[in-house]
Amino acid sequence: MTGPRRRWSGTVALFLGFTLLPILWLGVLSLQPNHVSKAEMNLLPAPVTAENYLFILTEPDWVRGFANAAIYVTLNVAITLAVALPAAYGFSRFRFFGDGQVFFLVLVFRMVPPAIVMLPLVQMYSAAGLLDTHLSVALAHCLFTVPIAIWILEGFISSVPRELDEAAKVDGHSGVGFFFRVLLPQIRTGIAVTAFLCFVFSWAEFTLANALTTVDSKPIGVVMKIVASPTGAVHVGIAAAASILMLLPGAVFAWLLRRHLARGFSLGRLGW
Repeated sequence: MTGPRRRWSGTVALFLGFTLLPILWLGVLSLQPNHVSKAEMNLLPAPVTAENYLFILTEPDWVRGFANAAIYVTLNVAITLAVALPAAYGFSRFRFFGDGQVFFLVLVFRMVPPAIVMLPLVQMYSAAGLLDTHLSVALAHCLFTVPIAIWILEGFISSVPRELDEAAKVDGHSGVGFFFRVLLPQIRTGIAVTAFLCFVFSWAEFTLANALTTVDSKPIGVVMKIVASPTGAVHVGIAAAASILMLLPGAVFAWLLRRHLARGFSLGRLGW
């Protein structure tokens, strides 16, 4: 058993090294002056400086970009859960004509690339006066996060025995009371996993975010292209520091939900 175990350990170590190497390299580039990053390739930052991070955290355009991304991502997660939870409950507990086909079509829409719907969304939001708002980006991202959220949550809800519904009715719970007081606590792991996946998609998606915003609501990913090179120069250190800062919210979110994520990825739809 020692031989196979060592081979698996070596494979895992190789995979982790290949995965983490770009992040390590970003960290090195972000902690040394820009002229050093462009001229040399160091395994360790030399000299070490925080000037790139200080520039980002004190520059209004960069700070506003992070704030804009945080706002529309939070809106997206909230709207997605508010829509997907009752929809998933309906698909799980009720049967109606064409329910299987409708459920399949909802999931298929998640496979549509964001660039395909970019033009009609821009025209629609422009006519409605929603361009360059956080709500426009959040709603656009909901087109892709709601289907996958319904699919995941339906699996978790279906894993809750139907007998629990009947027991709740006997105990005097109304349908709404059962949904909020009994069902949601039972699937809190699935809710955490869904919220995390919605966060990841909305935080990392910039095609629609760039098209639907002009000035006031530009996210940090778009600001990187506009602000980092105002004179055509390549600001490697600043771009690397911004990339590290963009990774932190997802890492913190994953750490806070680590117990739910570990359990959630082995249950419901994700465990099939």
